[in-house]
Amino acid sequence: MSNQKIETRTIRELCEALNRLESSEEIRRFLTDLCTPMELVAMADRWRVAKLLAREVPYRKIYEKTGVSTATITRVARSMTRGEGGYMLLINRLDNPQKTPLKEATLES
Repeated sequence: MSNQKIETRTIRELCEALNRLESSEEIRRFLTDLCTPMELVAMADRWRVAKLLAREVPYRKIYEKTGVSTATITRVARSMTRGEGGYMLLINRLDNPQKTPLKEATLES
């Protein structure tokens, strides 16, 4: 089996594991065990940048507000325009809380 197939399967398994977590606290506990403190900070920084970019805050203002490097801001912006759409999916879902989370929608289907 190729490394790419193994990696894809492992990522899918990780996504399934995350989907089984039932609360923000469970997600926090899992991510704290899974990631180093610096990895968690980096992910939180990217999330904060994505939310600001979605509100069309200029890069310079994001840098001034967050201290996140312009390289990171640029990478997040690139992911938002050329990526899988994950940032905007979740930003939109949080802005419209009446939408049903995936786990609940799957259980009802």
